[in-house]
Amino acid sequence: MANRVDKIDIKIIELLAKNARMTYKELAETLGTTRQRISRRMDKLERIGIIKKYTIVPDYDRLGYSHVVLGITLKAGVDVDEITKALAKMDDVKIVQKALGAHHIVAHIIAPKEMREIQRIINEISKNTPGIEHIDVTFITEDCKHEIF
Repeated sequence: MANRVDKIDIKIIELLAKNARMTYKELAETLGTTRQRISRRMDKLERIGIIKKYTIVPDYDRLGYSHVVLGITLKAGVDVDEITKALAKMDDVKIVQKALGAHHIVAHIIAPKEMREIQRIINEISKNTPGIEHIDVTFITEDCKHEIF
């Protein structure tokens, strides 16, 4: 099977984005094909890196955590790749994204709700990551819509 992605592959991704627990049998029934074809397509989508991982979307508030988004602006000439690698190694940082616009990097932190702990984490990031010019902090209070595809 070629590395091309077609309409059926896209439909598989859409279905799994809504419910990653769908079985190959359920996908096959929904798409009017066989479980074996779904299996081959899933293997391809994973092999070529279209599907990177299967995960859940937890309710951080109910778990007693805060979801904090950091918009990070770097000083001129700083290597963005170097900073993203450093941030990715930090335990409290769960998502690191390169960005184009107001910020060079967007980082998501999941932290206990205590403000002192959140402040400690942000200070640690700021202190241990040379090249940061400015950090904008946004607290996510509610996921109103969370679609992947």
